[in-house]
Amino acid sequence: MTQPIPAAATAAAASLDTAETLRVAFPILEQTVRQKPLIYLDNAATTQKPRCVIDAISRYYETTNANVHRAAHYLADQATTQMEQARATVAGFLNAADASQIVFTRGTTEAINLVANGIRHQLSAGDEILVSHLEHHANIVPWQMLCESTGARLEVIEIDANGDLDLDDYRRKLNSRTRLVAVGHVSNALGTVNPVAQIVHDAHAAGALCLIDGAQATAHIAIDVQALGCDFYAFSGHKCFGPTGIGALYGTAAALDALAPWQGGGEMIEHVSFGGTTYNRPPFRFEAGTPNIAGAVGLGTALQFIRGLPLETLVEAEHSVLQWTLAQLRQMPEIRLIGDPAQRQSVISFLPTSGAPDDIGTLLDQQGIATRTGHHCAMPLMERWDLPGTVRVSFSLYNTQAEAEAFVAALKKALSFL
Repeated sequence: MTQPIPAAATAAAASLDTAETLRVAFPILEQTVRQKPLIYLDNAATTQKPRCVIDAISRYYETTNANVHRAAHYLADQATTQMEQARATVAGFLNAADASQIVFTRGTTEAINLVANGIRHQLSAGDEILVSHLEHHANIVPWQMLCESTGARLEVIEIDANGDLDLDDYRRKLNSRTRLVAVGHVSNALGTVNPVAQIVHDAHAAGALCLIDGAQATAHIAIDVQALGCDFYAFSGHKCFGPTGIGALYGTAAALDALAPWQGGGEMIEHVSFGGTTYNRPPFRFEAGTPNIAGAVGLGTALQFIRGLPLETLVEAEHSVLQWTLAQLRQMPEIRLIGDPAQRQSVISFLPTSGAPDDIGTLLDQQGIATRTGHHCAMPLMERWDLPGTVRVSFSLYNTQAEAEAFVAALKKALSFL
């Protein structure tokens, strides 16, 4: 099922065993911004792309471009093969049991909307959906819309003062009317790593489905959907070195079979007549119209790239840079760190004690450092803690200790102007 990584690509990726050597694979990191070397610390928003992904997309359009699953000609056959190889690569990356459990989407947002619309027929007034205070808007708004149309209720799992989920509150709120639990694997605003295996276990014990928003996890944590036991797992390509506009939804065979299609058109059908339509089997039932074939090829290439890396070594180094940066920020009275989760991945959020987050972001940008300011599409979390937003620094595998040191120095300089 899973496509092998070419030996040459594996050998090349395996040699990228430090952040410094890995950077060579990412052409955008070679540039300067405002006469300064680019220091890119906005990876929770999107990651940069390695040359192999850029080349794969270009090569597809130069040599293979055709529609898939339909025509009988050579290019169509090649395009179909490449897209289905990419599906198999996604399945292998997540350790799905079969490639048919992978639905290509535009990203995590569309994947969650697909599930929300697909379970509409399973809900009635008084049913409940559980989310948490940590969620991205993409894992809140689709469920709100679903509740508005079905009479179901949206319940919210509390968090503690550190930004960890209150598991006791979660278990109290699980009940016989809970139909689905939807939580993020890693918080995009705080970096909190949720105990998703336990969350899934408890949801199933209550008779509920469980969806995991994996957008912030896939570039940092090895994902095994079978070990997690989740019904659905969603992620975006652009958060793990792939292109924008492509992502995937994993679903168990039973969960996907129970979903109703939510978009109608070509490819998702088995037979159409004016008297009625019968639908294709999953995953094709959920892929109406011409798909983002080049995006799928790029995503497959990105995941092959990740699988070829000494990921454990690189993640450990990334975490060391994160922890060093945290230690430095804790010594700075001019800032207030937001959240102190028991397990953190890649993200630090903070506020200056004077001035606005946007001021810090602008002053850092003037020094060539890319960060993110604002509510990070997590407005309920910001309101929960009465925050105007935060400055967010988010790391990836290619961020070095030297970059962290330059960031801390630049932050001190920025704070001196406030």
